[in-house]
Amino acid sequence: MATTMKTLQILKPGETVWRDAPVPVPAADEVLVRVVQVNTCPHWDMHLLDGVPMFAGGTIDYPYTPGQPGHEAVGEIAAIGAGVHGLPVGTRVACWRDAGHHRPGCYAQYVAMHKDHVLPLPAQVTWDQATSLELAMCVQISCGQIQRLDGIQGRRVGISGLGPAGLVAVQMAKAYGAEKVFGVDPVPARRELALRYGADAVFAPDAAAWPAGRGGEHAVYATIDCTGLKASIEFMMDRTQKAVAIFGVLREQVSFGPQHFGGLWLIGYEPHTVEAARQALALIADGKLDLSMLISAKLPFTRYMEGIAMLKRKEAVKICFQP
Repeated sequence: MATTMKTLQILKPGETVWRDAPVPVPAADEVLVRVVQVNTCPHWDMHLLDGVPMFAGGTIDYPYTPGQPGHEAVGEIAAIGAGVHGLPVGTRVACWRDAGHHRPGCYAQYVAMHKDHVLPLPAQVTWDQATSLELAMCVQISCGQIQRLDGIQGRRVGISGLGPAGLVAVQMAKAYGAEKVFGVDPVPARRELALRYGADAVFAPDAAAWPAGRGGEHAVYATIDCTGLKASIEFMMDRTQKAVAIFGVLREQVSFGPQHFGGLWLIGYEPHTVEAARQALALIADGKLDLSMLISAKLPFTRYMEGIAMLKRKEAVKICFQP
């Protein structure tokens, strides 16, 4: 195996380089993954390239950690560290958890991961179907929150924001037995995509398209908001009977008013778990969740800036980068 590799690094806002680096040596309890492909996590990619912290009050130090923010990745085990069992060299895996941006990320030809942060792929699951397992795990967390309130099976479910997370949430809600799924997004192309993948109805986020009201046939029982935007969350609070689970990154204060009395819950996000990753992977393996549809284009890492520009113009849902 080679001792050097190529990795992507964001040098400063608007500037990246595809540079040489040593191939990582897996430490105890780590595996070395030969990266096959990585999907963008659009908000992370665009925020870092624009010099805008992902979370309110945060800061960004440049040059950024090599390989970051790549974390939705699949590949093969190339080497194992001490204490690793059950993941032999050659095992196809998906990376389901990002250990943090202080560690080198997956925009690289090789990446060292903790053994507990990868999952072996069933033989029938393709690379494209599994690349965004980490995103599916994240959405599964919100679905689980709603399920604990008996909010999906046989219910009307709302999904606000039909970007990558929203399109996953639409499919999950249907897989878990939602009676109907209503999607909301300002982009017509994304509304159409949601209909293709299981949404029963889609709306623009305005009162003319979907009048307010927490009762009647047009209200939903529970909502997953995939935007984190104050306007989006409040729009759905006015149309949801039981609970709004906030999946998107929240940066503003949300108003809870008298119209929301009568049992409405507003739910914050919970920590990631391997159980959620396994649940998402089971849906993929059973053909109930298609993550390949998130991939709008495949490009080499050397064309990273071109791919991110496509995201900014909303010409793509996700870009799949290959070393």
